[in-house]
Amino acid sequence: MEKTELEKSKTHITVEIIEYIPQSVVIKTILKKSTGNINVMSFDTGEGLTEKTTPFDTFAQIIDGQATIVINGVAHLLKTGESIVIPAHAPNLIKPNGRFKMIMTVIKSGYE
Repeated sequence: MEKTELEKSKTHITVEIIEYIPQSVVIKTILKKSTGNINVMSFDTGEGLTEKTTPFDTFAQIIDGQATIVINGVAHLLKTGESIVIPAHAPNLIKPNGRFKMIMTVIKSGYE
């Protein structure tokens, strides 16, 4: 994972920030702050994320392709342009439906 943020005060085409790499999940940080972070991710066919639970709300938006996001055992198929909020403390996992790219925004403030 690359640790540098995107250049500020410059326009970016979000879907082009990150490339697909065979048999890999790639993560690039857009912003990282103590109150939360924004990452763009690419998933090759067959790649996903295992079930996890986080103490923070997470906004997930598909920017290329489609994926199934399972929250509390309920599957949600998201296609390009669609998004969902994963509630804090909810078990969730991301299943691929072919290659896809997504933006994940984690909000940490308000949980003190």
